[in-house]
Formats: sequence, structure tokens, C-alpha cells
Amino acid sequence: MTTDRASARAFVEQLYAAHHAEIYNHLSRMVRDDELAADLTQETFVKAYRAFDSLADHNRARGWLYQIAGRTALDELRRRRIVRFVPWTGQSQGNVASAEELALQRRLSADLERALAAIPDRQRQALLLAEIGELTGVELAEALGVTHVAARALLTRARESLRQALAVERARASVGNAEAGSGQQVARSERNRDENERRRR
Repeated sequence: MTTDRASARAFVEQLYAAHHAEIYNHLSRMVRDDELAADLTQETFVKAYRAFDSLADHNRARGWLYQIAGRTALDELRRRRIVRFVPWTGQSQGNVASAEELALQRRLSADLERALAAIPDRQRQALLLAEIGELTGVELAEALGVTHVAARALLTRARESLRQALAVERARASVGNAEAGSGQQVARSERNRDENERRRR
């Protein structure tokens, strides 16, 4: 721990003023509980104060904060065994939007929400940070606590996992719609038959 705790407190207070809202929003999307997100946000900044000496470069404080917030959220999600998301609108960092990136730009559909819930926590975290937090490559690596190359690899795996999970969910939805359509057709046939019987009487 640094001996100058007053400087640490002042710096973390500046971080709080600058980044409190975005850290809260990120945590809210991860845990889908506003009250819990508020508690985890406070916990994030308390941990930041306690771990102040681990911040080697003050210019990289944003990524460092996201790393603390992400670990705090993942620990809570593992403890509670809950993985839920709220709808969002985000923008892809890439030049060419892929299928899953286009999906992330729109309000979450039920199948997309289930697909996101199906991929590993760490991959979900990377997608949220990149697509919602709009972290740069360096910030993403910092937030995930890995190298830039490893962060890119994780994000690539996350997008592929989402693509596969989304395909499964869409297939399920298609089957469900087909079954529903078949059921409606049967119901219409029965109504027509009943109507024909009434007319014959």
C-alpha cells in the first residue's frame, strides 16, 4: 500500500467522478439488477482505492477500473449462478459488421438474449466491454488482465460462440414457429369442419 493515502483517495475520487456512470452501466448489463449494480460499483471503487499501488500507469486507469469491475461482477455471478442481460444498443468497432455484431447493434431479441446467456462468462464479458463499453484494444486487454493478442483471441472466440449459439436459438425458434403454424392450421381445419357441419344441419 502506498504511504500517501490522501493522494490515492484524491485520484480514486477523480476516477469516480469521471467513470462512475459507465462502470455502473456496465455492471448493470452484466447482472441485470440495478441495486446490485450500484453495490458492485461502490465495491469496485473501494477495491480501486485499496489496490491503488497496482496501477502502474495513471493514463490507463479506465481499463484498470473495468478489470476490477469485471472481476467483481464475475465473482458475484459465479456466487449467485445467475447470468442475465438487459437490452442494449451498441455499435461495432469493426469496419465490416458481422452477423453477431449487427445483432449487438439492435435491441436484444429473446433468442439473442438466450444465445448470450449460453456462452462462457469470460467471453460474454469481452463482448460487453468491446461492443458496449467501446474499449480500445489496449483498454480491452487491460480490463481483461491479458495481453493485447490474448484479448483479441478471446473476443474472436466470443463472437464465434455467439454466432453458433444464435444459430441454435434461431433454429429452435423456427421449429417452434413451424409447430405453432401447424397447430394454427389444424385449428382452422377444425373450425372449417365445424362450420360445414352446422351448414349441413
